[in-house]
Amino acid sequence: MIIKPKFRGFICTTSHPVGCAHSVQEQINYVKQQKPIQGPKKVLVIGASTGYGLASRIVATFGSGASTLGVFLEKPASNGNTATAGWYNTAAFETAATEAGYYAKSINGDAFSDQVKEKTIALIKEELGQVDLVVYSIAAPRRTHPVSGEMFTSVIKPIGDSFTSKTVDMNSNEIVDVTLEPASEQEIRSTVAVMGGEDWERWMHLLKEAGVLAPGATTISYSYIGPKITYPIYKEGTIGRAKDHLYATSKEINKQIQDINGKAFVAVNKALVTQASAAIPVVPLYLMLLARVMGKKGLDENCIEQMYRLLASRLYDTEKLPNGEHLIRIDDYEMQDDVQAEVSALWEKVCIGEIDIIPDLEKYREEFFKLFGFGFDDVDYEEDVREDVPIVSIKS
Repeated sequence: MIIKPKFRGFICTTSHPVGCAHSVQEQINYVKQQKPIQGPKKVLVIGASTGYGLASRIVATFGSGASTLGVFLEKPASNGNTATAGWYNTAAFETAATEAGYYAKSINGDAFSDQVKEKTIALIKEELGQVDLVVYSIAAPRRTHPVSGEMFTSVIKPIGDSFTSKTVDMNSNEIVDVTLEPASEQEIRSTVAVMGGEDWERWMHLLKEAGVLAPGATTISYSYIGPKITYPIYKEGTIGRAKDHLYATSKEINKQIQDINGKAFVAVNKALVTQASAAIPVVPLYLMLLARVMGKKGLDENCIEQMYRLLASRLYDTEKLPNGEHLIRIDDYEMQDDVQAEVSALWEKVCIGEIDIIPDLEKYREEFFKLFGFGFDDVDYEEDVREDVPIVSIKS
């Protein structure tokens, strides 16, 4: 079929297999051009199909020579519909890793469920023995508790008071006001249950109990703090409350794996264009201005560059490991005083109509399209392509 991008609200409902494979190969090529990392050798990535999780898997494999097992929830192609981008990403990654001689297998299912955890543990026991790095990179809108069966749905809302700010309307290309009402206590609780650290801790507990964590194993989860511009909707809102819980959980996991000399970290990453961030009011406008400033300064990093720097110069560089806090600030370039000062100045000018954001908007759209395999110059989007692409390790 000939595949074009289609949208429903903030969601792209199609993805391009050749474009996704091209994106994965670009990331692999970047890592192969860098210095090898003296890092992990057997890695479990929970949330391995897109974004930081996928980039972590690529860096571990092609930067450190690691065997990897990836867990995710993605849809294969069916009934004339394309697969999700994460499915195509994984298919391309597994093919490239296998051809290069690396172990790479995947499990497609609900990572929040105990059934998927048990299946993962069984596969580790059978084929890897133990893992020395566990990456937890789940970004999901809802979660069913594996014991109580309660369904939790996350929300993006401020806490305490309503919040009004400027944002960009992606349809009209206009700067508009947006007001968000405060979250209820139940909404806060549900967001923490989905996006906090409870499931990460359950994974680590079951992995340790099963004896599949190697001595000295490391685990890491990802977070974001951001600038004051976004505090009411992010750091001080429901997402921020969940991320506070995530960080508190890292301390508990450290206690639980201390007897095997294990360590748990939270990495605070740079803001990036993602499908999730596109749905958060205020954030797309901030991302556009941030890209302008960081690009001009030569500081901008994409997903794969961030994850390579995290593993190579933080997580597996003992001289730069955080001491005691277990918080790694890999958002350091974004949060430089000069960068934030320039972004804030641009923000004020945008809000009173003094600067044109159309070029920034077009760049943002290009990055957004690439998440789904569209917009690469080297891909012929008029070509008839096979949408039913298999993931080698997953039996249909």
